Order: sequence, then C-alpha cells, then structure tokens
Amino acid sequence: MSVMRFCRECNNLLYPKEEKQQKILLYACRNCDHEEVADSFCVYRNFIDHEISEFTQTLQDVTADPTLPRTKSVKCAACGHPEVVFLQATTGGDEGMTLIFVCCNPNCDHRWRE
Repeated sequence: MSVMRFCRECNNLLYPKEEKQQKILLYACRNCDHEEVADSFCVYRNFIDHEISEFTQTLQDVTADPTLPRTKSVKCAACGHPEVVFLQATTGGDEGMTLIFVCCNPNCDHRWRE
C-alpha cells in the first residue's frame, strides 16, 4: 500500500524520483538533499469503492454550468420541465456516442440517456 513519506531531516514531503543510472526508485526531498530507496515500486494506488454506473462522470451541478448546451425542445419525462442540459458520452462497445439529458428543474434532477 502506498503511503505518504516525509523527510527525516526537515519533515517535508518526499517525492518519487527515478535514478536512471542505477535503475532504482528513490524518494527525494525537494527542500534538502535527503534521499531514500523505495521499498516498493507502487507510487500511487487509486481505489474505487462505489458501484460504477453510466452517470458516474455526470456531475451534480451540470444544470448550473453555462458552458453546457441546453435545449427547450426536449421535456423532462419525470416532471415535464421544458428545459434540459445535454452531454455527449462514449459508451462501451460499438454503440458510439450517447446523449445524456439532465433536467434543469432544481427540484427534479432527473437524468436519462438516448
């Protein structure tokens, strides 16, 4: 497991550094000259502990983003609100691009795709 490492000399954060001639991984302090050999080749590990869904990358506040495209030609199926924000997303497989719609009604927050 990767953990944060701190300098023994000045207590600053140690950063991974490659020693190209010896082909080893070091942790080096950017404040002083302290270096130590890494005991593992793992520098960072990202654990995802939630279920992955099709809306994982859709942020909560997309309706407030003025840069996203909006349309009034599609109504929300849940509340009938006349304005929605839409995004394009790639789907796995051979389907290509998918449109994701998000209702602009602050009380609804309904999402669907086509």
